[in-house]
Amino acid sequence: MRITQLETLIVQPRWVILKIHTDEGLVGIGEPTLENRARTIVTAIRELEPYLIGKDPTRVGHHWQAMYKHAFYRGGPLLTSALSGVDQALWDLA
Repeated sequence: MRITQLETLIVQPRWVILKIHTDEGLVGIGEPTLENRARTIVTAIRELEPYLIGKDPTRVGHHWQAMYKHAFYRGGPLLTSALSGVDQALWDLA
């Protein structure tokens, strides 16, 4: 199983829903919401997307560590919120 697409949905007034799609037709769902920063979170997820495409979604811990370390100097609540949504969606698929 491989990740094929990350889809983000902004749900008013302030939520973000993340769907991670796989080549087997499975979809994991996460909620990377950070109050009043929906568009910024979507941008953060887009930054993580190239890393995730083509990867095995069951390697949740490995991916979390790789993404967190890659963005070490750009951390904080924005990255942590984006990572939490990815983490939730990956666990749906694991």
